[in-house]
Amino acid sequence: MRPFPEKLRKLIEELKKLPSIGERTAELVAFDLVVNREKLVGLIGALEEAGSLGLCRVCHTITEGEVCGVCSDESREPILMIVESPMDMYRIEETGVFRGKYHVIGGLIAPLEGVEPSHLFIDDIPDRIRREGIREVVFALSPTVEGDATMFYIMDLIRDTGVRITRIARGIPTGFTISKTDEITLEEALKSRQPVE
Repeated sequence: MRPFPEKLRKLIEELKKLPSIGERTAELVAFDLVVNREKLVGLIGALEEAGSLGLCRVCHTITEGEVCGVCSDESREPILMIVESPMDMYRIEETGVFRGKYHVIGGLIAPLEGVEPSHLFIDDIPDRIRREGIREVVFALSPTVEGDATMFYIMDLIRDTGVRITRIARGIPTGFTISKTDEITLEEALKSRQPVE
């Protein structure tokens, strides 16, 4: 065990719980925050403010109020894009190509990892399609085995709604996540979405 003060060790352990942060990175960040107090104060303030964020009660993305800005925008087209995470939604929004609505399911069905449909925001999709007069559902899930399994599960749930079902084109390499895709590839994939048979 490294001879760090207990509070520093605690900070390192908490940082390691964040995505993509290993032992060395956590140590570098922790030391930087403690040595540069203004960064630490800024981070503490941002974390306190982030505590007031929640999930949109309609689409399940991150929002400051009960309903996010996209769901509140009445000019949006009656097309519903199914995405895994709020980050995927915001990456797609950055392209400026899609003017429909979103539904963030919060992950992918992965039984081997203990993620079942009941753990995701899936059950409310059929009601939302009917309630909002959705004409097309676009799947923008990562092109993985889990992504395809999740898509087919949702397709079975919504088949009787009569909605058109498409998915974004496979311009995104298989096994790659949407949040790590560059903007040009993502834009082309959105423009080239195909019917799902």
